[in-house]
Amino acid sequence: MKKGRYNLRKIVSCKKHLDNGVSHIMLYGLATASLILGLKWLQWNFIIRENAIDIYIGLIALMFTLLGAWIASQLIKPKTRAVLVDKQNMIQQPKEFKLNEAGLKRLNLTNREYQILKLIAQGHSNSEIADELFLSLSIIKTHVSNLYTKMNVKSRFRAIAVAKEIKIVE
Repeated sequence: MKKGRYNLRKIVSCKKHLDNGVSHIMLYGLATASLILGLKWLQWNFIIRENAIDIYIGLIALMFTLLGAWIASQLIKPKTRAVLVDKQNMIQQPKEFKLNEAGLKRLNLTNREYQILKLIAQGHSNSEIADELFLSLSIIKTHVSNLYTKMNVKSRFRAIAVAKEIKIVE
C-alpha cells in the first residue's frame, strides 16, 4: 500500500509543477505579446509623425481619384435603356366612321366651317386650306376663329380632339 500512496503523491506533485509551469508560460507569452504590440504601435506612431504630410497627400490623392472615377462612371452611363419586347402587333382595321349628326347640329357649324374643320383634322395649315378652297388666308383665319368660338376651344389640337370625341371627324 505504501507504494501506491507514494506514486499518487508523486503524480499530484508533478501536476502542481506543471500547472505552475503553464501559468508561467502563459504570463511570459502575454508579456511578450504586449511588448511587441507596444513596439509596433510606437513604430507606426513614429512613421505617421515623420511622414504625416506624405500620408495626407496620398489620402487626398486617393479621394480625388475615387471621386473622378465615380463622376466618369456617371457621365458614361447610358441614359436610355433598350427594352426588347417580343410581342405580336395586331393591326386593327379602321372601323367605319359614322358621322354624329346630332353633335354636328349641336355645334351649329356652317358647311364651310365644317369643311375647314375636316381639313384641319387632316393636318393642313391655314395657307394650305386657303389654296385648296381657293379662298384668301384672312377668310380662312376668320372661319377658324369662328370654329374655335363655337367649339369653345383655343387651339387646333383641342379642336381636333373635341371633334373626334363627338365623332364629327375621322
